[in-house]
Amino acid sequence: MSELDVLVEGLGFPESPRWHDGRLWLCNWGPGEVLAVAPDGQAELIVRLERPSMPLSIDWTADGRLLVVEGRARLLRELEPDGQFAVHADLTDFGEAPFNEIVVDATGNAYVNGGPGAIVLVRADGSALRVADGFEWPNGMVLTDAGRTLVVADSHLCQLVAFGVNPDGTLGDRRVFAELAHAPDGICADAEGAIWVASVPGESCVRVCEGGEVLDTVSVDRGCFACMLGGADRRTLYITAAVWRGMEAAMRDGPGTTGQLLACPGRAAPHAGRP
Repeated sequence: MSELDVLVEGLGFPESPRWHDGRLWLCNWGPGEVLAVAPDGQAELIVRLERPSMPLSIDWTADGRLLVVEGRARLLRELEPDGQFAVHADLTDFGEAPFNEIVVDATGNAYVNGGPGAIVLVRADGSALRVADGFEWPNGMVLTDAGRTLVVADSHLCQLVAFGVNPDGTLGDRRVFAELAHAPDGICADAEGAIWVASVPGESCVRVCEGGEVLDTVSVDRGCFACMLGGADRRTLYITAAVWRGMEAAMRDGPGTTGQLLACPGRAAPHAGRP
């Protein structure tokens, strides 16, 4: 069984882990926080959104500004140096809430997906364009192959779907990357071309190659919302996990405090791609 260290406990629904500037950043949905956690578990509050806003996913612009997907409001917000938020892009014309996940490429193009079953490309100037649709529930995303491939988790279809990324940032050459046994949530990639996939119903993270072969499994005692490779050698798998009793219970009872940030060191290959 893989070694699992609990770095942070008492979170709501922790999501969108990102390794950035030597720390693991994440969204803590319950209190609407973005946190940055050092390898020793010391957590810093970066920003807290006012209710009913909820930070669903984060990434950074090409020049290092924090972007936050505010899913219910269908806005992509940008954190200003004074700690206030500006609207980077308004996504209300692209469908129903919530918008969910973000990944930003090396040039500053941001891909955002969510409730409408679509992917929206938001360029660095804030202009936006729908570049894919037809998903049941798009979730985690990762750019691989030096930014030439975008892989998207479709939770309801239990698939990873891959696209070729065109020079202008639009998407083509859609294909199924892998069929999965359990609904995928957040994902990340490694240097051998494999994808780590977190699953809430599967209560695990699995490492899969294209075609669906499972190369490794890290089992957890609660739902796994997302994962990210990081640490000094980029081989530690960070997992955000929480007890999940279904959407109805979550809306009725709130997020609770069963959320954890877990660390599983010594994975086979280091992080690659974005985020």
